[in-house]
Amino acid sequence: MQSANILLTVGTTLGTGNEKCEDDLMSPTPGDYMAVAARELRETSSTKEQALNIMREWIQKNHDIRNVRQDDKFLLRFLRYKKYSIPMAQQTLLKYLSLRKYYPECFTNLDYEEPNVAEILNSGYIVVSPVRDNKGRRVIVYNISKFNANKFTCWDMCRVHIIVYESLLDDPVDQIMGFTHVGEGTGVTAAHVTAWNPSDFGRMLKWGEQSLPMRQKDFHLVNIPPALKYIIDFAVSKVSTKMAQRLNIHTNLKQLHKNLNVACLPTSYGGPLQLQDMISYTRQLLSYQKKKLLALDDMEILSTRGITSSRNRPVIKDGTVSIEGSFRKLDID
Repeated sequence: MQSANILLTVGTTLGTGNEKCEDDLMSPTPGDYMAVAARELRETSSTKEQALNIMREWIQKNHDIRNVRQDDKFLLRFLRYKKYSIPMAQQTLLKYLSLRKYYPECFTNLDYEEPNVAEILNSGYIVVSPVRDNKGRRVIVYNISKFNANKFTCWDMCRVHIIVYESLLDDPVDQIMGFTHVGEGTGVTAAHVTAWNPSDFGRMLKWGEQSLPMRQKDFHLVNIPPALKYIIDFAVSKVSTKMAQRLNIHTNLKQLHKNLNVACLPTSYGGPLQLQDMISYTRQLLSYQKKKLLALDDMEILSTRGITSSRNRPVIKDGTVSIEGSFRKLDID
């Protein structure tokens, strides 16, 4: 079993400039993840440079947005997520800004030290594993029984998720290799089930997939009680077929272990990692990114007229993109 001392020396490829951060355990080498970028995302040095220049020029000329980050790490979130389709990356960026504006209770003041957020994080409800899965993906583990649904709201839950996700999204390895999510249903109560109303839950699922530039590669759920099954069915109906096919439901831990390396899991999931060590590691990651997350509030979208619905997609003419038809905000059926 790994000790706390070992875990806390494991850093991240993120950093604020002065910290010396080591790679995560089992992190792919630069050669490994750049090979994945070339194979899966069509990334080369020249396409990356050209795409970044086009994105910056578009941001600078776009009067519907203000104070949007133009650094490589931020723009590559969207370019890599959309495999260097520049029109699609631009749309995702606009939808991301719109989602932040629509749900300020989840997306503003992303301070991991805010009392409610800190208490939820310290409970171990959501933790980042210091060990990647055997495909080099970042692993995020959820312990629903640790979330006090009688004290905290669905918006508190969502805000903690966003703080964790935003803290990871500048990492080039995570942008390329993607994320694996692991959740366990033991300990779910009626308060957990009724925390969300269906409209907001469905909207967050659908808009989140459209707007958050995260390569979601796998979802593993284990020991799901009957009370959660209809919620999972509802969730699956709100996401794309591709995303729904990445959901894996396991009846027990033994089945989970056949599909995910045990080394990245806490002891409650049959793995070697102590939950308290994972909490400390997660807080360390969040501390590196605190200033960047708070600065996200400077970004604004002044109009959503540039966001196209699925019925009004960009039209390609002579190698350029023109937007035809009416414009609308993200919607949910």
